[in-house]
Amino acid sequence: MLENTPRKDRRYVGKDVPKIDSIEKLTGQALYTGDLEFAGMLHGKVLRSPHAKAKILKIDTTKARQLPGVHAVLTGHDLDYRVGLYLVDKYILARDTIRHFGEAVAAVAAETTAIAQKAVDLIEVEYEVMTPFLEPKKVFDKDAPLVHPDLGTYDYVQAVFTPVPGTNIANHTKLRKGDVGKAFKKADFIIEREYTNPNVQHVPMETHIAVGKWDVGDRITIHTSAQSPFTVRNLFAHSFKIPHCNIRVITPYLGGGFGGKAGIHLEPLCCCLSKVAGGRPVRIQATREEEFSLLPCRSGLTYHIKTGVKKNGKIVAQKMTMYWDAGAYADYAVNVTRASGFSASGPYEIENAWVDAYTVYTNKPFGTAYRGFGHVEFSWGVERHMNYVASQIGIDPLEFRRINALKAGSKTMTGEEIMKNTGNVTKCMEAVAESIKYGKLTAAEAAREKKTGRRIGKSVVALHKAPAMPPFTGTVMILKLNEDGSVTGSHALTDYGMGTYTSLAQIIADVLRWPIERIRLPIENDTDRDPYDWQTVASKGLLLSGNAAILAAKDLLDKCYDVAAQVLRAQKCDLDHDEDKVFVRHHPKSHVTYKQMAVGYAYPDGNAICGPIVGVGRYIAQGLTNLNKETGQGSPALDWTYGAHGLVVEVDPKTGEYTIIKVASAYDVGCVINEASVRGQAIGGMLQGLGTAMCEGYIYNDKGQLLNPSFTDNKIPTSLDIPEEIDCIAIETPQIDGPFGARGVGEHSMIAVCGALGNAIEQAVGAVLTHMPIRQEDVWRALRNKKTPGKVVRQSKAARTEKIADAEVVAKPRRGRPPKAAKSAAKTPKKRGRPSKAASVAVESAKPRRGRPPKAAKPVDNAPKKRGRPPKAAKPADNAPKKRGRPPKAAKPVDNAPKKRGRPPKAAKPVDKTPKKRGRPPKAAKPADNATKKRGRPAKAAKPADNAPKKRGRPPKSAIINK
Repeated sequence: MLENTPRKDRRYVGKDVPKIDSIEKLTGQALYTGDLEFAGMLHGKVLRSPHAKAKILKIDTTKARQLPGVHAVLTGHDLDYRVGLYLVDKYILARDTIRHFGEAVAAVAAETTAIAQKAVDLIEVEYEVMTPFLEPKKVFDKDAPLVHPDLGTYDYVQAVFTPVPGTNIANHTKLRKGDVGKAFKKADFIIEREYTNPNVQHVPMETHIAVGKWDVGDRITIHTSAQSPFTVRNLFAHSFKIPHCNIRVITPYLGGGFGGKAGIHLEPLCCCLSKVAGGRPVRIQATREEEFSLLPCRSGLTYHIKTGVKKNGKIVAQKMTMYWDAGAYADYAVNVTRASGFSASGPYEIENAWVDAYTVYTNKPFGTAYRGFGHVEFSWGVERHMNYVASQIGIDPLEFRRINALKAGSKTMTGEEIMKNTGNVTKCMEAVAESIKYGKLTAAEAAREKKTGRRIGKSVVALHKAPAMPPFTGTVMILKLNEDGSVTGSHALTDYGMGTYTSLAQIIADVLRWPIERIRLPIENDTDRDPYDWQTVASKGLLLSGNAAILAAKDLLDKCYDVAAQVLRAQKCDLDHDEDKVFVRHHPKSHVTYKQMAVGYAYPDGNAICGPIVGVGRYIAQGLTNLNKETGQGSPALDWTYGAHGLVVEVDPKTGEYTIIKVASAYDVGCVINEASVRGQAIGGMLQGLGTAMCEGYIYNDKGQLLNPSFTDNKIPTSLDIPEEIDCIAIETPQIDGPFGARGVGEHSMIAVCGALGNAIEQAVGAVLTHMPIRQEDVWRALRNKKTPGKVVRQSKAARTEKIADAEVVAKPRRGRPPKAAKSAAKTPKKRGRPSKAASVAVESAKPRRGRPPKAAKPVDNAPKKRGRPPKAAKPADNAPKKRGRPPKAAKPVDNAPKKRGRPPKAAKPVDKTPKKRGRPPKAAKPADNATKKRGRPAKAAKPADNAPKKRGRPPKSAIINK
């Protein structure tokens, strides 16, 4: 840790310090981009496409240009510029081809918003509507229409991403760890299922807004609600081939972002309109409906997971295929795919893993970063799948997670070794399990069930996330000592509600040992004034900027000590300081104040030394590498933050209506810097996660048109959806390279909430859900759907010796009364599960069976072992028939011996060949070479002779074995 002051000596770190910008926000003094007014400012409006895919045959802007008050009109053919974060694939305005519903076709700048909107309405466009590509899973279809036929000509970050020209694949992330093929052969169970979730809108309180001004000499000034001002500057410079020093980006207070404001969006269009309007500033502010279609959303995901697991619960192999719905443009989606790839298994150790994560272009609004950066989406599948696998092998879901959780010495998907200071996901799970009283109902909950008629379900899920960022991610903090002994900080991390500035002020105050009131961190960022910061994304802000703040504070003190050493004629090692001065440790009265040193120390005769004091702290992520494109191995993680959620849900078994009674969330944050901020992040992210889980999601028609682009039909949670009880828990396993041992938690609180909800509902009423959001009607439908999605193979020892192909055919899971065992002409099948079907290994895979898996009896010299409850009597002679079912029948010791019935019966001992009886349910021994194994419930009795009929189940059927 760069700073590890003992807790007893910490004045601010770990305490509940109010946000430093709270007064400005509460009183309305905080200025947002929408509050800014400039002389001669014009207002912009955009014409959007009503089609998902179309050719633009003709655009007539004559009437719009003639409208009084209009100063600029632009179409795609006026702007031959492409923009993009990692793959430069998007025109500022559509040229020739429309790629998604709501895409910008033309733009107008006018004296007022009303005039601009009227001008937009006067623009006439002739389209040729085309068939859109909407289904990511059909990306490999040969006849799939291409969203970007010229994909091979685009610039992209070649060291990291892999677009595939001639397809709709914008990026393919691959991870290969261990030997998946061999590992699947060793698995006792192979279980697979698919999980889906749709596009989701960020819906920050402040919509996207930008003001652009293009001055003479190509000098650009942009005021914007962007999360990352230096990213806007860099991408603008790249697209327009303008020097970075000519571009100034200013970000005032932001009203939320959640990743949707991390890239570049309205800024280029504002500036282009300004250039056409003679340099007058142009403002464009998106409406809420435009947020849903013109601007980016969260990518949709289809996630297929195939897991090989042993009977003891240890996962031995996992194959994962992700189809990310990137929409019309790559934006952040390609990097989301990359990040989801190296975290695809969740916080669990998979020794043998195979991941294919595809970023797929579709004709939908394009995807970008969203809180959790892909982890919210795939954690839905991971955590639902963990419960599914646990149920199939008969292990408690929480215990199953404990068995497979990452721990010190484990290897991540990319081969990174987990250390003892990385964090502890097991502690997080145990904390929330204790909070919700997992595994039982309390007396109050039992009474509530009885009173309401509803069923209560509980679940525990786990999560993890590392920052997704390039290896060269860096930041700077500059601290300037003022004449009154206060400090003003300068940096470019953007605080749009996280409270990071307050945490940084606490860190600086504790390192300096000064009152926090003397630490000033301006909220506004300015690329001309502030030092570089990569971006405000990925929960990297506290760790990187916190370390830079520590280094800057120490540098400031070191320079104060330099001056004091000269003034006091002492060595620096003999000096110490307090909140007002630097002094000689063994002569405290010999001192010099910060006020005296701030702008240069002056002796009594007027002679001055040193000059203004400034502390500089620079920090860059350590030890990161790009991933190998073929294997996915490397070191992509600066740090991991682990967490867990516990949910208690009440569900009506008839209507599917549900209420969330309690949520408990625990995160291993390393060190709590600000208690209120951690709790605020925990609750805010959890509620946002519930919105994703319960009600949010885009709905399209078959033409790709968005049907719910407003809060009327696209709901978000309200105060009525808040759980009755919320418990926030902080686990502290110090991060070695974190400020005071801290690591970020901004995104993590939203991850895995959706899986927890799905698992709790299924535990309560048995509704199987594989798609979110989970609306009440979805639960109602699931309760009435008798078909369970997913595939399960229970492998026999013989089956494990055969080659297991990736495209193997497996039987669908079965429900209801126990099935009957199938005959095998070549080999006698093993018997497992309740109910089960025995399958011929030489012919096809066994069908999945449910329940507590029984063990197959091993015959030794014709004397089989018997197991189960109730046991069945063995046949003493070759002609003794097999007995199956419940209640079983006792074997006849002699040909005329009567059958015995009842539970539990006792088998009669014949003579010397009496078999042992064990287990539950037992299987009858083979009396001769042609005797078959007995399985399942009900069982069939076999006749030893050719004409002896088999007896089966309820009602029994007669069958001839040898015919």
